[in-house]
Amino acid sequence: MKILILGGYGVFGGRLVTLLSDLVQLELIICGRDLGRAKAFCGRWSGQARARPLALDRAEIVAGLEAERPDLVVDASGPFQDYGADRYRVISACIDAGVDYLDFADAADFVFGVHEFDKRAEAAGVFVLSGVSSFPVLTAAVLREMAKTMDIVSVDGGIAPS
Repeated sequence: MKILILGGYGVFGGRLVTLLSDLVQLELIICGRDLGRAKAFCGRWSGQARARPLALDRAEIVAGLEAERPDLVVDASGPFQDYGADRYRVISACIDAGVDYLDFADAADFVFGVHEFDKRAEAAGVFVLSGVSSFPVLTAAVLREMAKTMDIVSVDGGIAPS
């Protein structure tokens, strides 16, 4: 399986790559705007999976998908709240290319807007998962459990890599 990871040498993308490192059947494409940083990350590689660097900005995702033809795109580049006017460019490109997609978004407005792609993704036979970062997933699980015995009025949170 070929996985293209945007932000693959960053804190969250790099952690994902490390967690996937022992899966020999994977080809991991470590992407980001800075080829030097992607090469440096891959230069420290010691996993069983194949890893290689690629300079790829999310603005050039269509060309990247055409050239690489991955099975899955993971967007770990963030911050998702700063994606601007065409914030769902990567999702749309993945659906059009027939590529599965997931992201580590923790910006609620970004994650909530992804449902607009449900019908397109289903018609294309791909999945689109947003907000799979540790903060939203764990928070949602805890809140769901707490809601069984109490009313939840408000939740404030933060996130920091460690």
